[in-house]
Amino acid sequence: MRVEAAAIAIALHESRSWIWDRLSTDEQHKIIDWLAHSAEVSYGDNNWKWFANVTQAFLRSVGGPYDEKLINSNIELLDSWHLGDVDGRGGWYNDGAHGSIDWYNGWVMHLFALWYCRMSEGLPGIAELQERYRSRLRDYLSQAAWLFGSGSAPLYQGRSLIYRYATAGAPWAGVIFDADPWTPGTMRRLAVGCVRHFADRGAFTENGLLTMGWLGRYEPMRQPYSGPGSPYWSSLGLAGLVLGPQHPIWSTPEQPLPIESGDIREPIAPAGWLVSGTQHDGIVRVINHGVDHSASHDDQEDPLYGRLAYSTVTAPAALAPGTLADNQVVLTDAAGTSTQRRSFVNLLTSRRIAGSAWGPITCTSVAHGPIEVRIVRVSSVKDHDLDGLELQVSGFAIPERPVPGACAGLRSDVRILLGTGECGSVEHDHDNPFGSRLLINHARFGLLKPGEPYTVGISLATDDQEPAWPTVVQQGEGVEITWPDGTIDLVS
Repeated sequence: MRVEAAAIAIALHESRSWIWDRLSTDEQHKIIDWLAHSAEVSYGDNNWKWFANVTQAFLRSVGGPYDEKLINSNIELLDSWHLGDVDGRGGWYNDGAHGSIDWYNGWVMHLFALWYCRMSEGLPGIAELQERYRSRLRDYLSQAAWLFGSGSAPLYQGRSLIYRYATAGAPWAGVIFDADPWTPGTMRRLAVGCVRHFADRGAFTENGLLTMGWLGRYEPMRQPYSGPGSPYWSSLGLAGLVLGPQHPIWSTPEQPLPIESGDIREPIAPAGWLVSGTQHDGIVRVINHGVDHSASHDDQEDPLYGRLAYSTVTAPAALAPGTLADNQVVLTDAAGTSTQRRSFVNLLTSRRIAGSAWGPITCTSVAHGPIEVRIVRVSSVKDHDLDGLELQVSGFAIPERPVPGACAGLRSDVRILLGTGECGSVEHDHDNPFGSRLLINHARFGLLKPGEPYTVGISLATDDQEPAWPTVVQQGEGVEITWPDGTIDLVS
């Protein structure tokens, strides 16, 4: 109940005149006694530290016992996970010293940080702390808004995704705390639209209850800490209700999201992400060269974090080890044993190009509209050469039987642009939150040569959009990519 206690503390703070002030002294003391354990129990070394602090902040506000030293220690630790300013912007956090980057950035690290300040208003140092967190939230939202597809569909990446429209929590915080880098109409469309996106796609049962899942019910999304009430952390995406019925946000006409105003070609450097969104189909794709979770996942590849790409319309396929999954670059031996992408190192993240390395594999990606070009080089494997190994590069997992509300008519083509190999398809009798019978296209290369730039194009688009593949030629040790619109990318 450590996490739930924080939600109760915030609810009591926000409804003080309606509930807390009307309780008897004895009733108030019982609640204080129950919440007071927040200074004694252990909280995980991650975003949970904010749950401890908001509970402590409420106790402090009602004359209950609190631990100022604990509060300050938690703030110092939480701030140490901020990744600092990159390219003039900050706002991104690791979720703990060994954590990773996901939606917890928004719905806890930002939302709860500012709510702690709201619950501590007037105390020494709080105004300065709030300004620090407002600045970070403004930076975060200036980039996080790129992660929503048309209709405010959020990126499917990371854990606790059964919280669904909690992804709108940080945008609401931007409005509540005057940390909004976009127009009020855009933020309204983002926040209200995100709730509407799920409400219109089966998130609720006929009895009006939230299910365990994404669009509709999908029980495999349950995680070890999930309980029957876990989907109701989606309520973080309703934080804007504290603004009251007279706030101008409710009468402001909705304005387009970034993806609805034009294509997106931007990096999120702290995460090692390239964001590529196309207005034509409203799909946002994120090419991942920085976020890994294997250190916190028994040193195993985590499909929700370690894949090379994610999107707003697809989900990774959780398949058995050694089975060709989506968005992978792996080496496979004759026995079918494959390498894993874990503990990888980000090499660069620029506006259109990002790269990472793991084991003997180095991969560089170039984003252009619906297409990602992957340039893969393999070094000699420790203790033996590359004989008998095959390089496999795969695209997105496309459900041939999409669930109601999922984007229909998707395709993820794979084409060899440089190197000698062959393309193929694998159909898995498997499902994910977007549908079943997952089709994964891939390219295979044998007779590998160390340092050779094996180059593959990966698309994610709808059936009405034929991929416009670039021309790729090797230039010395580098690769030159010429796109149909005349854009040229050089990758060394």
